[in-house]
Amino acid sequence: MPAITGSFSGNVKLQSAVALSDQSNHSLNLAEISCTQKSRDKNWNNATVTYWGITDLLGGEGSQTGYFVNAHGGGDRDWGTFKGRAAASGAEMTVEGTWQFTGGSGKFKGITGGGTFKSTLGAAGAVEATWQGSYDLAPAKKKTR
Repeated sequence: MPAITGSFSGNVKLQSAVALSDQSNHSLNLAEISCTQKSRDKNWNNATVTYWGITDLLGGEGSQTGYFVNAHGGGDRDWGTFKGRAAASGAEMTVEGTWQFTGGSGKFKGITGGGTFKSTLGAAGAVEATWQGSYDLAPAKKKTR
């Protein structure tokens, strides 16, 4: 499996938060982020990643789970899931966790792999993220007559 690393930065496109009344300082947040990937791997460099994260914070600590899709151009896409530990400090939140591919289309059909990530969300909705991992593309199927 080839090793990959990358990063992206951008801004939150959509965000919604609900303060829960079960415990003090408990909230659920949903955010959509879309950015351009930067990677030395040509398969991911300049791909557009969009992800949706659901964050559950209690007293500034909690978890984030979500889904991502990478649009590579020409209709080729890959997608997957992620989960991590979230920590808020002031107006900044950091999430560290794991991600994995769950599918793909075009040349990414049958992709497998995954890795780790770290992201930071700033007060003004700015997002910075780095990631690393590995992947394996399914071999091209031979045409039969």
